[in-house]
Amino acid sequence: MDTLQITRQFLSERYGIPPESITPETALDKIGIDSLMFLDLVFEFEAKLGIPAPSDEIADIKTIGELIAFVDNLRPKTN
Repeated sequence: MDTLQITRQFLSERYGIPPESITPETALDKIGIDSLMFLDLVFEFEAKLGIPAPSDEIADIKTIGELIAFVDNLRPKTN
C-alpha cells in the first residue's frame, strides 16, 4: 500500500475527509488537519509501516506531499 493511499483511507475513515480532496498538493490546514489529527496520522504510519517518526522533524510539514515524502524517506528501501 502506498503512502498516499494510506493517508486517503485513514483521513476518510477517521475524519470523514473526502479521499478525492487529498492530493500531494493539498495543504494540511486546507482540509482541516490540526496538530492532533496530524499526530494521529503519524501514529497510523508508525503502526502500518513500522517506521519511527521523530517529532522534531515533522513540525515544518505543511502539505500532504511533504508528509508523504517524509514518510517514504523513512521506509526501508527494497531492491
